[in-house]
Amino acid sequence: MTTLRPSVIATLIAALVGVFLMLPLLAVVPVSFTPKRFLSLPTDEWSLRHYWALIENPVWASGVWLSIRIGLISASVATLLGLFFSLGIWMVRPKFSGALMGIALLPMVAPPVVSALTLYFFLIKLSGFNDLVAYDTLLGVALVHAVMITPFAVVLTSVSLSQVDRRIDLAARAMGASLFDRVFKVILPNIRFGIVVSFLLTFILSWEEIAVTIFVTSVEAVTLPRLMWMGLRDNIDPAIAALSVVLTVLVVSIALVRTLYMAFASKS
Repeated sequence: MTTLRPSVIATLIAALVGVFLMLPLLAVVPVSFTPKRFLSLPTDEWSLRHYWALIENPVWASGVWLSIRIGLISASVATLLGLFFSLGIWMVRPKFSGALMGIALLPMVAPPVVSALTLYFFLIKLSGFNDLVAYDTLLGVALVHAVMITPFAVVLTSVSLSQVDRRIDLAARAMGASLFDRVFKVILPNIRFGIVVSFLLTFILSWEEIAVTIFVTSVEAVTLPRLMWMGLRDNIDPAIAALSVVLTVLVVSIALVRTLYMAFASKS
């Protein structure tokens, strides 16, 4: 089989585009080594003080741990909601499936400020009835994030279901399989990759959510993005640059490991 390979010019252009996209990220690296207490480029001396601050200051660890918990909860809820909705549309095929899909995707297209204000007043109302799912609480923020990221889970799951041949479901139904067996033994195994991708994407979206988080948190549920935003707004803490470098290195390392794994898997 003939393998298509990009030309030298195409490879060079792709490399230049990659370098152009990476330049803003690379500019943060020297700033993170500044010995000063404000954002600046180091001149004569380079320091690791801001990296040590990430370790020594418990506020950063608390923000990371809170963001992880919120991300796991909201991603799980969003993935399940997206799966149930997409399965219902795929299996039942109602007349107004297009309208239902539009309603499900509404948080994706609505302006963030409108969504933030709506969810803010919603959590304020819930605060009058309970202390768990309320304003400035872990579960309250997780609920808000789930609302915002569920449309992405719906899209990914629907795309995965669109690749499934309906005839396998009809065959299972003709052979007397129950609804439970059709869903868990026939359909879900064929879209398991889409479900995993949906969970990972929604977790990342929850991890980096800031626009709505600012409206529904105050002093108790301070996520990592909000903590970074507060540092930039209040005192421009260079530790944010150090944290950005750490996150960038982590993401690049994961991408490289995956690329190497796929390369070795394709050769074996």
